[in-house]
Amino acid sequence: MKVLQWIVKAGLPCALVFCSPLSLAADTLTHIKETQTVTIAHREASFPFSYLGDDKKPIGYSMDICMKLVEAIKKELKLKELNVNYLMVTGSSRIPAIADGKADLECGSTTNNVERRKQVAFTIPHFFATARMIVRADSGIKNWTDLKGKKVVTTKGTTTVKLLNDRDKVRGLDLKLLEGADHNESFSMVENGQADAFTVDDVLLYGQRGNAKDPSKFVVVGDPLSTEPYAMMMRKDDPAFKALIDREMARMMNDGEMTKLYDKWFRKPVPPKGANLNMPMGFLLRDSIRFPTDKVAD
Repeated sequence: MKVLQWIVKAGLPCALVFCSPLSLAADTLTHIKETQTVTIAHREASFPFSYLGDDKKPIGYSMDICMKLVEAIKKELKLKELNVNYLMVTGSSRIPAIADGKADLECGSTTNNVERRKQVAFTIPHFFATARMIVRADSGIKNWTDLKGKKVVTTKGTTTVKLLNDRDKVRGLDLKLLEGADHNESFSMVENGQADAFTVDDVLLYGQRGNAKDPSKFVVVGDPLSTEPYAMMMRKDDPAFKALIDREMARMMNDGEMTKLYDKWFRKPVPPKGANLNMPMGFLLRDSIRFPTDKVAD
């Protein structure tokens, strides 16, 4: 009964907990126990999730979470020592790194979606990004309808371009769409008045604002255009390993550890420049922390 009560409290589907006993052992756990080593895939510059600090070691919100997952693996396998290897990955190499067994967990800012679940598995989301916009605080722009006839920039190659075009067609906003070569250039166009708004994932916008010379001159506004659930990746068809990772994620959420880590990385100054994103926790992540589940809306 106590186990059942814990499952209900954690908000986990029973299949996540009773999927396969550890004795029928997943390859990942067996390999980790035999080698006494876990391999973590990380990003070079996915601020503030997974990036390199001044000492060139990976740090960030996702990395802190993964270190707790490593401790849970160590405890589950009753190991005195558990070595951690780090594997740097890119946007294009991260999924193959997990699917091909080069890493056991990917700790970054990867969106859980139906196409990717054909290749890898995901645990409970640790962040939900939404496409919004950053504007000058004195612009008077509060939402998308305020952009009628205005110049809006997004970064070349992002999915936000399609979102803006769709919103423009539905609302007849007559937007003047511009493209920046990268996020820094897009934001600078708002800074110098070349564009009225810059649209992309909100966490990237808060990062740009946090690194601005005067963050108070900019605000992130607008109803979300899309939702991107970021979650840690692991190999498919490995129920024992996934159950362990899901249980530890749910424990961190139920015990308040996830909220503390969020505040550390999104509400306070972080290295290397002491930037403060000052980003309030979104309602989707708040709900996920109250009712942890790996199920996401596609």
